Amino acid sequence: MSERFLVTGGARLDGEVTVAGAKNSVLKLMAATLLAEGTSTITNCPDILDVPLMADVLRGLGCTVTQDGNRWSITTPAELSWEADFDAVRRFRASVCVLGPLMGRCLRAKVALPGGDAIGSRPLDMHQAGLEALGARMRIEHGAVVGEADALIGAPVELAFPSVGATENILMAAVLAKGTTTIDNVAREPEIVDLVEMLQQMGAQISGAGTSTMTVEGVEKLHPVEHVTVGDRMVAGTWAYAAAVTRGAIRVHGTSASHLAAPLERLAAMGVTVRPENDGFSVDAPDRPRAVDFITLPFPGFPTDLQPMALAVAAVADGHSMITENVFEARFKFVDELVRMGADARIDGHHASVRGRERLSSTPVWATDIRAGAGLVLAGMAADGVTEVNEVWHIDRGYPRFVEDLVALGAQVERVTD
Repeated sequence: MSERFLVTGGARLDGEVTVAGAKNSVLKLMAATLLAEGTSTITNCPDILDVPLMADVLRGLGCTVTQDGNRWSITTPAELSWEADFDAVRRFRASVCVLGPLMGRCLRAKVALPGGDAIGSRPLDMHQAGLEALGARMRIEHGAVVGEADALIGAPVELAFPSVGATENILMAAVLAKGTTTIDNVAREPEIVDLVEMLQQMGAQISGAGTSTMTVEGVEKLHPVEHVTVGDRMVAGTWAYAAAVTRGAIRVHGTSASHLAAPLERLAAMGVTVRPENDGFSVDAPDRPRAVDFITLPFPGFPTDLQPMALAVAAVADGHSMITENVFEARFKFVDELVRMGADARIDGHHASVRGRERLSSTPVWATDIRAGAGLVLAGMAADGVTEVNEVWHIDRGYPRFVEDLVALGAQVERVTD
């Protein structure tokens, strides 16, 4: 059975929408529950495919996992399994975030090398190097990353790049290490801050979240907690750019405008009116957006996850845009699908040159990852006729109730099951 979206272009999006908890946070929060025996509860969890997939990974490690609406409760036993099997892990990239907690709690880990989105190379070199600095012996063996240690000892760690995944794994191992760990050039994303806040609730001693250096004073034991997941800024940013594509007006609830400073600034440069609100922001784009340039960078820069949305806007903007991708080299696969829709776009290395057209043309297109799928839906709303977006299971991994929310805002989108 396969599913696709049929997107009829020409509708103007108008209304209000509320975002759920962040995909890029909730999975790491679930992994963090491995660090403490007992039952932890995570609320404001998004209704996306990756959450039950992570629940399966945790069950395979010996946890009991239950769901009540947007609340997931995870009971971690005194004795954990330290092997995350291939079938559970291969289905999504974020499953590798159990590596750090397992090393911290069990001093052993075997995690199958994960699958996930086709957006480029994402090696685990920095994850392994950081854990090795704490005293672990790491290796890749039979399709899995394997670690073992007699003890984890706090040490200075410097990341070559502010990798979100490496920051999370090293952090979750260090909270139970002996002594002080200083991690330089760490990721500063709001989702990292959310993880730190949960670990602090559990009794971890961490300072510097949101800055480029974090210091961890290891503790002997953590305790279970209840934690509310931070709002999903990528979903919120998608709605903001959907307003620009359709010349619409959308008020977004459930996240902080400060988490999207760079993307909202780019919208303002296009001529879109952006207003911060108490629990989110509003965007109003009555006219065709002006072309601007985009450069993706780690937070607080423009996020790579919103690059397809930037390309969708650029494809119908007035003028020429240059989009530079500095994070994931294969994100530009999305441009091939835009060109099929009539976009005037060319790729040169990690740059995409786009000259906006008044409208795109409908054609069957294929999603290659979560954000590319959402970007194609946005592009379809600026095309004539009906655009068929295939492989929409990618979109379901990151966007809860995507079709329902679009329809409520006035879009003409239908999910079709074959």
